[in-house]
Amino acid sequence: MAVDSSLPSPLGPPACEKDAKALQYIEQTTRNADAVQETVLAEILSRNAETEYLRRYKLGGATDRKSFKSKLPVITYEDVQPEIQRIANGDRSPILSAHPISEFLTSSGTSAGERKLMPTIQEELDRRQSLYNLLMPVMNLCVPGLDKGKGLYFLFVKSESKTPGGLLARPVLTSYYKSEHFKTRPYDPYNVYTSPNEAILCPDSFQSMYTQMLCGLLERHQVLRLGAVFASGLLRAIHFLQLNWQQLAADIRTGTLNPKITDPELRECMERKLKPEPELAEFVAEQCGEENWQGIITRIWPSTKYLDVIVTGAMAQYIPTLDYYSGGLPMACTMYASSECYFGLNLNPMCRPSQVSYTIMPNMAYFEFLPYEPNSVSFDPTRLVDLVDVVVGKEYELVITTYAGLYRYRVGDILRVTGFHNSAPQFHFVRRKNVLLSIDSDKTDEAELQLAVDNATKLVLEKLNASVVEYTSFADTKTIPGHYVIYWELLVKDSAESPSSESLSQCCLAMEESLNSVYRQCRVADNSIGPLEIRVVKSGTFEELMDYAISRGASINQYKVPRCVNFTPIMELLDSRVVSKHFSPSLPHWTPERRR
Repeated sequence: MAVDSSLPSPLGPPACEKDAKALQYIEQTTRNADAVQETVLAEILSRNAETEYLRRYKLGGATDRKSFKSKLPVITYEDVQPEIQRIANGDRSPILSAHPISEFLTSSGTSAGERKLMPTIQEELDRRQSLYNLLMPVMNLCVPGLDKGKGLYFLFVKSESKTPGGLLARPVLTSYYKSEHFKTRPYDPYNVYTSPNEAILCPDSFQSMYTQMLCGLLERHQVLRLGAVFASGLLRAIHFLQLNWQQLAADIRTGTLNPKITDPELRECMERKLKPEPELAEFVAEQCGEENWQGIITRIWPSTKYLDVIVTGAMAQYIPTLDYYSGGLPMACTMYASSECYFGLNLNPMCRPSQVSYTIMPNMAYFEFLPYEPNSVSFDPTRLVDLVDVVVGKEYELVITTYAGLYRYRVGDILRVTGFHNSAPQFHFVRRKNVLLSIDSDKTDEAELQLAVDNATKLVLEKLNASVVEYTSFADTKTIPGHYVIYWELLVKDSAESPSSESLSQCCLAMEESLNSVYRQCRVADNSIGPLEIRVVKSGTFEELMDYAISRGASINQYKVPRCVNFTPIMELLDSRVVSKHFSPSLPHWTPERRR
């Protein structure tokens, strides 16, 4: 698509000529969203017409929407898993894609409880890069002067595995960081990192984190923004600083590198950067040696303008802790992506986390939307609507058709339409379509559990100057009746005023009052669910949980704390760290009239 960068952008005045072209591209693509979608579908179907999958459904070379929707089924991962497994085992015939599958991208280990293999092709790197190229031009509209400093981003790779047929299987971010797109990216003054490639690409997570933090400290006055993929990743970096600041300060003081950094390329890179800086070392020791870490981010990196982290969906629960450590800095959620496909970007990245909406870029894939009806037991594929036909205020399940060979694939994300930018819709990420907890007829999802934790925090913990750092849950069916168990790790800002047992019991009741009416009916009228239990665990427990998951192959970039656990070793780890147990002291309120 030809882009006329001389036209003014409705999004705002661009920071430079390169930004002008990017902003005009966003405008032209979103103005013509339906035509772009029609072209994308035709390209996907025509190039893959002779694949085994499309021939199976007798598409006969058709590329129009009507034929596509009438002949191809809407599928889940389980439906296409046999084909994916054949490719993984070495079948190189055109099964899903006419272009060779270049590698598999592994989904997050905590998405639906298993690591899925998503096929990708080489050109998808270009498509993902095209979305990355739009992020800073949009951010520059909101935050001026980002070319005057650097970003301290904690980015990591995971060592990849190979399928039986010899194809790489790795997380999407590992694929990107190891690509030439990233490693040999052109210099952009608006997007310079403190972390050298050698630190980002080091497969040892300790060495990578240590040197990235060290670089951030060495260039603390240059840092204009801090970031990680997820909010939990940035908090993990802060916790790492809490544990390792003394050694980091010693390295800065002496100009010598921690002997634990053994990666040869990384060590050589860091030794070029290090020189004795006793004043900086003294400053780091002074700040990190204080018991109070409130506002530590802006104390160490005083020029920081915002945090670049995902705080939507399950990550929303980290917002209070990030506020505590950052002194209330804005949190920018810039893009919406998954292993299956990159979807779109946030055109108002400095909005409040609760107001984040992502504009779907219609050139990334072909998008359909299934109206979400949580109580519906049947599935009618004729109800799917196209990208431009969604209705503001309604919730939909996302369905995609990709260049790499996924056709009418249900991603499992539930999105709410918040508006449109030109003819492209904007969506708020609501949740993954998965029930977390169920004892009887109750079904509690991630959003409901998050709301219950939030309400208990607001009603009880905030008054005690405490907050929930991390949590997970478990449906305990060994008791009769069964009951919900919630594991909490607390951040107590004044150790002299730790929440009492009575306060934590009130937290249990506050959570129950926030849960859905079916749960409360089971508790009150049916007596089929017992009192909710909170088990408080020692500080650092969820760090141990992450370390355990990583040791079993989870990606440090994509790791998210599971909001429900049932794997015995994880249960044993959590229970071995419990310091106190608390139960709801009374029944929550329920009447038939409140049923919804």
